[in-house]
Amino acid sequence: MGLMNLLKKLFGGGEAPFVDREGTIYTEDLGKDAESIDEIYSLWDFLEFQENTQASHVVSVIGFDEWVSMDEIRRRVRELFGASYKNERSLYPYIKTLVDCGLLEASSAGGKRKWRKRDLIIKLGSGVKEGETTRSIIIEKKRKKRVN
Repeated sequence: MGLMNLLKKLFGGGEAPFVDREGTIYTEDLGKDAESIDEIYSLWDFLEFQENTQASHVVSVIGFDEWVSMDEIRRRVRELFGASYKNERSLYPYIKTLVDCGLLEASSAGGKRKWRKRDLIIKLGSGVKEGETTRSIIIEKKRKKRVN
């Protein structure tokens, strides 16, 4: 029992030094750190496309992870929305516009074009500057290696 009493005296009584009485394990006041927590959103959460249009069909069937060919895009649109287009090439202008805007990535592998969505992250950070709260917006583009 003597060893336990000695340890208690060395480390400040019977309570562990890192345990706060309010149930948190953090001893220091977060203060400024609590106000500088960043909010992260995807740009795709804010984009709205008119329903039942070719642009909304394209955006709905293309994902972030896999490269999708035009045949697969048409098949998915037909399966999900029950829509088939009179002109087989009518989706190309919409896809080209989305690529030009930076919303989609394109890849040409083996003579076939494939597309996928780009991860566009918006990071909202708030910082404390002389008693005032300022907000900064940082748009990060996650660049993934192209598969050729």
